[in-house]
Amino acid sequence: MKRKSDASWRPAEPAAGNGILSRRVFLEGALVAGATGAGLASAAAEPLPVPRWMKVPGANFVPYGQPSQFESKVVRGFAPPANPATQGIGSARTPLHLLEGMMTPSGLHFERSHSGIPDIDPDQHRLVIHGLVKQPLVFTLEALSRYPMTSRIAFVECAGNSGALNAPQPQPLNVPAIHGLLSCSEWTGVKLSTLLDEAGVDPSARWMIAEGADSAAMSRSVPLAKAMDDALLCLYQNGERVRPSNGYPLRLLLPGFEGNMNVKWLRRLKLTAGPAMTKDETSKYTILLKDEKAWQFVFPLEVKSVITRPSPGLTLKGPGFYEISGLAWSGNGRIRQVEVSADGGQSWAPAALAEPNLPKAPVRFRLPWQWNGGPAVLQSRATDDTGMVQPSRAAFAAERGLRGNYHYNAIQSWRIDDKGEAINVYA
Repeated sequence: MKRKSDASWRPAEPAAGNGILSRRVFLEGALVAGATGAGLASAAAEPLPVPRWMKVPGANFVPYGQPSQFESKVVRGFAPPANPATQGIGSARTPLHLLEGMMTPSGLHFERSHSGIPDIDPDQHRLVIHGLVKQPLVFTLEALSRYPMTSRIAFVECAGNSGALNAPQPQPLNVPAIHGLLSCSEWTGVKLSTLLDEAGVDPSARWMIAEGADSAAMSRSVPLAKAMDDALLCLYQNGERVRPSNGYPLRLLLPGFEGNMNVKWLRRLKLTAGPAMTKDETSKYTILLKDEKAWQFVFPLEVKSVITRPSPGLTLKGPGFYEISGLAWSGNGRIRQVEVSADGGQSWAPAALAEPNLPKAPVRFRLPWQWNGGPAVLQSRATDDTGMVQPSRAAFAAERGLRGNYHYNAIQSWRIDDKGEAINVYA
């Protein structure tokens, strides 16, 4: 570790107000003054004691690995249904504030269900492609597994993610309660365009109706252009078969499009000349505006970011050096820049973006912060490679109003008090 006597040492440079430091701390490995003493024991301490787990053999092998017992709090949060009698309707949210990197473990991937998780026998499951095609096709899973496979890392986000921030007053909620309907996996399967080419698309086809095999037969209309572009029929998630709560044995992936369109338990694809106006795209998933109008068929999720650390429930342990970290993503492409503020948006500094920075996938951002122990309001603002900039809450409300439930992407604000505790605020 570098010391002040080293010729290469230099203090970190301020980059914005209220203790925000230059990202060069991460990009160049510079040492922050005072950071070396944060929670470290002296090198001259007594030799380490031999703990009990070094004195006996450890546990034996198990068929399927599990997390450490000491990580029992790293679990999903559940949002109960509005009506307890409606079984299987609700969501389980990813604990983003307790995770690192960009990937979500399969067991922590968020879940949104309209009628529970069906127990599907993969040997009996079928996928049919029909409608405006030259030759309708029916596939077993075994048949699909013979096609060339491709993998991509992509996020899935519920259109209603962050909808709690539409409330007139800020609610005392943490990261998963507000933003936990976002997860990222490596998805592996067959390009949908391959199967559509085999079926032969009729020139009059412009849309595709995707239907799931749950008891709600959840269905959405998808532009054919998206189906022929980067849509994937997923058999695997993070290297293993797709989890039941995420669509086993087959799900549709439409990178960057709102989560509900990525139909789980996929059983049917029908090509049509127009959208079907299903119950799942008329009663829900339209963007209600302030002037009594609504946007329908707005599919890509807009540029967005959230600071996951510090955040509510992760109390700072006294003044000193901290890393501000979070995730940024866009359904329109790659994240070009993330800026961070500690003074409620009065000044901003660019954060370091971790690799890999992939299109339609979250990127981890980091920025060093020297907290002086006083009040602070932390914010992040993302820009994607189309030039779209994450709006302030005031700008978002001015354009759309705050009456809707979907596609909320305004800047999140966490206020840090002098005890180091964070709360959700509007700034």
